[in-house]
Amino acid sequence: MNYERLLSMKEQLESLRSSIRDEIIKNYNDDFLVKYTHHSTAIEGNTLTLIETKMLIEDGISVGGKSMREIYEVVNHKKAFEYITACVENKRPLDEKTVKDIHAIVMENILARGIYRNVDVYISGSEHTPPSPNDMYRQIKYFYSDLDSRHFDNPIELAAWTHAEFVKIHPFVDGNGRTARLIMNYQLMSAGFLPVSINKEDRMDYYTCLEEYATSGNLDPFADMVAKLEEERLDKYLCLITTQTAENNEESEL
Repeated sequence: MNYERLLSMKEQLESLRSSIRDEIIKNYNDDFLVKYTHHSTAIEGNTLTLIETKMLIEDGISVGGKSMREIYEVVNHKKAFEYITACVENKRPLDEKTVKDIHAIVMENILARGIYRNVDVYISGSEHTPPSPNDMYRQIKYFYSDLDSRHFDNPIELAAWTHAEFVKIHPFVDGNGRTARLIMNYQLMSAGFLPVSINKEDRMDYYTCLEEYATSGNLDPFADMVAKLEEERLDKYLCLITTQTAENNEESEL
């Protein structure tokens, strides 16, 4: 991970962001939300296509032939992302109540919301078995304590650890993956970085990185993956600004 490069790109974006029109930023952010929602729910098995996701959360058009659960998964994910965005803007810390609130939004009209599991769970295809309920309660308490006290070299590592450790503990019966990706972005956005989306096509690499952390404690592969995604988003945003600046210069010369 080249964190210095990411930091330089972030600072460059912060210095140039005011030069781009608000409606262009909104369109770019809306596009990200649609794609992020599609990929994050698709990773968990949701079958709505990208265009169906857009129709549902942007146009409010219901999609025929889909279960109510799949519809709620998409609508809830949009609401949850909007919620964490507001929390970050208000500088609300990521704590237990906030995480439970996020999960409650993710699982609205689907399953028990914001309530820790009292049963054993298993992750299909993984060598790692999440802790039984009693041990899970102990580990999740340490998780929240470590959010404040554990040292990381940079915010990218903190965001990656927040996700990886959370899914390793698996505190809820369902919705852990979506919640983990949301709180990872919560950490990135709180540090001034852009939220990232893991494409459904990269699911195998994603799971492999999480498995590496769960079984050996090695965070590096997942932290590198998050750093790569962050660099791609920053680069795309900077290219957007460069293009807009060039168009503005052409208009002023006419």
